This record gives sequence, C-alpha cells and structure tokens, in this order.
Amino acid sequence: MEDKKREDYISWDEYFMGVAHLSGFRSKDPNTQVGCCIVSRDHKILSMGYNGLPKGCSDDEFPWSREGNPGTNKYAFVTHSELNAILNYRGGSLEDTILYVSLFPCNECAKAIIQAGIKEVVYHSDKYAGTDTNIAAKRMFDAAGVRYTQYKDTGRTISISL
Repeated sequence: MEDKKREDYISWDEYFMGVAHLSGFRSKDPNTQVGCCIVSRDHKILSMGYNGLPKGCSDDEFPWSREGNPGTNKYAFVTHSELNAILNYRGGSLEDTILYVSLFPCNECAKAIIQAGIKEVVYHSDKYAGTDTNIAAKRMFDAAGVRYTQYKDTGRTISISL
C-alpha cells in the first residue's frame, strides 16, 4: 500500500486549459475550434463555452465559410467561446475570475470580459498577434487592468478514450 500522494497529477493551469481545449471540440466550425473555461480564484469551474451559432440557429442552415460578404460567411453569425462562456454563466457575478481560452480574445470579446469583471486571461495561442483587433484587445485589457498571460506548454499529453 502506497503511503504518499501521487506526484504526477496535472497542475491547475493544465487542468483548466485542458477543459478549455476540450470545450473547443464541441464547435462545429470546420476551420477554428476555440474553447473557454471561466474559473473562480478558489479553482472552481464556473462556466465554459465554445465558438458556435446562437441557441435556436441550426448548424446546417447558416454558413461556415470564411470567404464571401457579411451575411454569406460565418463571421456575422458565430458567437465566440468567451462570450458564450460569459452568457452561459447563471451564478451571478464573474467579478475577479480567471478566463482560460485556447485562442487570444478578439476586441469584441475583450469588451465583454472587461464588462463581466473578469480580471485575468490565460490564453494558449496568439496566432493573430499584431492584427488591429488583437492590438485593440490588448490595449483595452491594459487600460482596464485585466492581466493576460500565455499558457506555458508543459509538453504533457493527456489521452482520453470515450
């Protein structure tokens, strides 16, 4: 019988970023699957979200293309994971919480994050760094005192069989 605790358990950051990525697997978007997880300071998951169409809008009747004019591509219709996680929360205030997300938030999601009172963003990818919307999001986060840090990959692989 072992009398010591296991030493190879995952960290809180690995856990919550893993939940964010797992949430992204729910997305029907053929190009980009983004997931998000909002947690309290005492490590409780409060809400999750992924990029997808609003409730009641059929995944089969709206466009998923990145090309074309507004109204014929996905951008006018898809709700981002961060906004979905904020809107999905039913527990009251999100003040002073942490948001884990697989892709750095756009400027529109940054506004919602700030307004919701979320104080920290941990993101995995920043593939749009330097774009106008990315610069705007970071400027607003800086002005509002929202801390943002890139998740540090640990190299750990977690496999789940379902």
